[in-house]
Amino acid sequence: MTVALNKTDKATQILNGALQEFLAHGYAGTSMDRVATTAGVSKPTVYNHFQDKEGLFRALVQKIARERFQIKFNSETCSGKPEESLPRLLASMVNTISDDDDYHDFVRLVIGESGRFPELARTFVTYLAKPGLQQMQDYLEQHPEFRFADSQAIAQIILGSAVYMCLTQCILHGHDIMPLSKEHYIDAMVRLMLNSALSEAAQAASTSASVSA
Repeated sequence: MTVALNKTDKATQILNGALQEFLAHGYAGTSMDRVATTAGVSKPTVYNHFQDKEGLFRALVQKIARERFQIKFNSETCSGKPEESLPRLLASMVNTISDDDDYHDFVRLVIGESGRFPELARTFVTYLAKPGLQQMQDYLEQHPEFRFADSQAIAQIILGSAVYMCLTQCILHGHDIMPLSKEHYIDAMVRLMLNSALSEAAQAASTSASVSA
């Protein structure tokens, strides 16, 4: 169930209360009664908007995806030459993840509860990870400078490295154990991607020349 939200409607009020409860008590420890109390609405109002706790969690993940990530892949961020747009896009992604303490706690919640409630992790992947992968793949395919034969795999590699960096540096508190600044990561990833693109182009040109000969 996808809910159309704005900042003042009851659904948003309920989801904000649900986020507080999930972070404080975990998925198993959160009840619709708790959510209703925290959100300042009646229990029937919660059920009028969300059929059950799983549906409420799903809508919360969708809300987080819209507010924190989907807006990052807009035309302004993704347009321009790769040497300009790729650093901008990576910085937007990394800053969104690394600067959001609530998101860190939410990821810890999903990971911690995924053993008992695998559907929570699947919901997270479906509504957060998968759309991000598709948007990164679209970005690569919209820039002819990237001549990657498998843009989906490359998109997974880019997102995987960004998530790993944020996971070890922020979510798992490892910034002083294996330090890596956001700026250093972005610069290294951009150079890797641009050099790979040049290598792919050179290889394609060489293959074409061999065929012509």
